[in-house]
Amino acid sequence: MNRLRDLSDPARDDVTPPRRRSIVPPYLLSRIAEIDDPRFTGAAEAARRSLLHDGPFREPRRSDVRPVLPHREARPGASRGVVHRVISDAESAEVLPGRTVRVEGEPPTSDVAVNEAYDGLGDTYELFWKAFGRDSIDDAGLTLDATVHFGRDYDNAFWDGERMVFGDGDGEVFQRFTLSLSVIGHELAHGVTERTANLRYEGQSGALNEHVSDVFGALVEQYALRQTAEEASWLIGAGLFTAEVEGAALRSMKAPGTAYDDDVLGRDPQPAHMDDFIVTTDDNGGVHLNSGIPNRAFCLAAIEIGGPAWERAGLIWYDTLTSGELAVDADFERFAAVSIGAAEARYGADSREARAVVSGWTSVGIAVPGTRGGE
Repeated sequence: MNRLRDLSDPARDDVTPPRRRSIVPPYLLSRIAEIDDPRFTGAAEAARRSLLHDGPFREPRRSDVRPVLPHREARPGASRGVVHRVISDAESAEVLPGRTVRVEGEPPTSDVAVNEAYDGLGDTYELFWKAFGRDSIDDAGLTLDATVHFGRDYDNAFWDGERMVFGDGDGEVFQRFTLSLSVIGHELAHGVTERTANLRYEGQSGALNEHVSDVFGALVEQYALRQTAEEASWLIGAGLFTAEVEGAALRSMKAPGTAYDDDVLGRDPQPAHMDDFIVTTDDNGGVHLNSGIPNRAFCLAAIEIGGPAWERAGLIWYDTLTSGELAVDADFERFAAVSIGAAEARYGADSREARAVVSGWTSVGIAVPGTRGGE
């Protein structure tokens, strides 16, 4: 296999400090910002504002020490396996957290975004607790915080190291970001990654960071719908686009590069195989682009294993993330090797699960030990 350049620096063992992880990639917002079409005047302006807002958070900063992650003391008397949610309303401002509008145990409000955020946080907590035995993001019952109605027509949702933040969208290209359960699961999973493998957010390790969030975002949605791997859509951000856009979602894990194909937005640029790996300095070294490669590997493995993807394939990926065997600058081949080891440790070296994981990685051109092109 031709080895393509990884934009991360493997000679350093530092990590990127916790920072904003957004669901809509900058290359898509840039495309929207350049639209010259009267149907999308508001969207173009909203995208430009979103790019200006997100820009200072986009470039990775180096640090010679590990970051101090946000920590809050456990709630007095809190029991494991009990979710605690707090939803705030930014009221179209860009000040966090905003006004508290719903806390754990309170009834639904008249605001659909508040209720979608509340329910989505609960669904994400339930997947991690019931499927993987993880008690919230930090495995210590951390309160799940979210803010809705952030900014004016803000075209994104993000995790900032402490909370989920949702924009309302521009109404021309994007609808409100609380609509998609896979988006909520994706962003909260960034918090899990920060507290486990802490994969550096650039190059291949950054693409793996995005990949892990896509995996768990998809699994949150599938778990809530009780779908098998075969039944699932494997779409990330389904329903976010308005009817004006020719597209199903932001990304497709099953078929990267096919999520949207629109005369105005262009075509989904994600590659599905290492032969098409994109070398770029944009998007922190293509973290939202090249994540399509491991995404497809996981999807293929989950479908080959069969049944609900969270039960076996998802458990293997969770074991991989929490194994302690991934360096912060891990590349695709290293992640593949650790995931195969995790499958073998849990199910056996000659198990259907282990064979499916090997098959998934080799299908997208990732060399693994014991296969052609592997070590």
